[in-house]
Amino acid sequence: MKKVIFAAVAVICILLVTSQPILALSDTPHSFYCIRNKEHKQPRLGAELEFIDNYSSYYVDKKHGDNSNEKVVYLTFDAGYENGNIEKILNVLKEEDVKGAFFILKNLIEKNPELVMRMSDEGHTVGNHTSRHKDMTKIDDIKTFEEELGELNRIYEKVTGKKMSNYYRPPEGKFDERSLSYAIELGYKTIFWSFAYADWDNNNQPNADEAKKKIFDNIHNGAVILLHPTSATNAQILSDVIKELKEQGYRFGELSELCGQ
Repeated sequence: MKKVIFAAVAVICILLVTSQPILALSDTPHSFYCIRNKEHKQPRLGAELEFIDNYSSYYVDKKHGDNSNEKVVYLTFDAGYENGNIEKILNVLKEEDVKGAFFILKNLIEKNPELVMRMSDEGHTVGNHTSRHKDMTKIDDIKTFEEELGELNRIYEKVTGKKMSNYYRPPEGKFDERSLSYAIELGYKTIFWSFAYADWDNNNQPNADEAKKKIFDNIHNGAVILLHPTSATNAQILSDVIKELKEQGYRFGELSELCGQ
């Protein structure tokens, strides 16, 4: 009799648990940002973005915080097309023996496979910036989400013979809770940034000295730096930036260190 009662209670408990509504993940879109400071301390997230910490998302190396004895920064690039400057960026990285992470689009692989091969062969991390630079917050099913990232993976593997890394950067920094959840389910870690500046408009490039000043004024330990390698200014200043950061005692880390794999 006791076994029957226990079994009945267990069934009731299961029914009560499984009958509870499953809360849907939020599809409220956000544009990534973090709050800078003038003390060279790690920036912090806006309060409404703090939930990203629950979704395998990284924007700064918290292991190397403001009081860490070891200084490290990470160079990341969003690369959708070549205009002569990506090659220059790669040349600088090779000369300075620094590894970066390039988040690429399908267009770059199809039109400039030799550059993507070079990224891979020279030891840079190649990450997924989606196939077509879509707003991923508008995708409401994981199958379509996977197709947008998976197509790029397949083309990359066909061209390079290697698997693409499992790092993903949302186009234009647009995301929601749902899309971050999709990324996790598909095995990705989402990479944001703790420093970026207006370098993307080829018709309105920042002055070189002003660009360097902005970078150095905002550098901090554990920084994830986002640069666009199509920028003529970035191609011009990158060597100076790397040399100066080395002089300041920084080393250049890779995303596997930032993310713990």
